[in-house]
Amino acid sequence: MTGAARQRTDDQRGSRGLDGTDRTLISLLQRDGRASFTTLSRAVGLSEGAVRQRVQRLLRDGTMQIVAVTDPLDVDLARQAMIGIKVSGDVHAVAERLGELPEVCYLVLCAGRFDLLAEVTCKDDAQLLRVLNDSVRGIEGITSAETFMYLKLAKQTYAWGTLTE
Repeated sequence: MTGAARQRTDDQRGSRGLDGTDRTLISLLQRDGRASFTTLSRAVGLSEGAVRQRVQRLLRDGTMQIVAVTDPLDVDLARQAMIGIKVSGDVHAVAERLGELPEVCYLVLCAGRFDLLAEVTCKDDAQLLRVLNDSVRGIEGITSAETFMYLKLAKQTYAWGTLTE
């Protein structure tokens, strides 16, 4: 599924009505995306069929995805950076163009000093320079781009949305 296909309007992103069982299933799958329905059913006290239906609904509705997460260093992407971008004009059009760049792995529209934050992963400094100079700075509407080089990843988690109140 492409980023554009997953993109939702604010109205569509409203409450999904997740209950405690849904959140527990998501939490368990965040720790082990290959957990069997049998294991999950034991953990939440439902039948295997009921768990299968819930997980399939969460996947179908786009509430969650089950993906392989790699360490960029292990797949020869030694240079990571966050780029703070200021835009003049339509921020959505600029975001769409940035989203087409294969090196951009995370992109958010934001408030504050920057209009957009784009995380990029590259093989080396030479590739990062090409991305910045040839791709990012060439997009119409970008007025400035400030690059923050990653020196060490201190924390990375995907466990949001599972805390119960």
